[in-house]
Amino acid sequence: MNPKLKPWIRWIHDEEADGLLASLYVAAHKRAGRVWNILRAMSLRPEALKNSLGLYQTLMHSPSEKLDRAAREGIAVVVSRLNHCHY
Repeated sequence: MNPKLKPWIRWIHDEEADGLLASLYVAAHKRAGRVWNILRAMSLRPEALKNSLGLYQTLMHSPSEKLDRAAREGIAVVVSRLNHCHY
């Protein structure tokens, strides 16, 4: 993280995490090689983070009769671009 950037949302860093949050951070490292700040923003409420990740997994990775995963990812990219969001 760039030391000049200061988040205005207080969060828990990897080395401070324990319990459920620590396990969610470990899983994030296994999935993506890091913990993205969008996850850290929910670190004060690990249960909310867990539920948010579950919702994401359900929406993006569960089988769907209407949209395949590539289409869902494409929609997510377009919406992120329109919102000027790099996530």
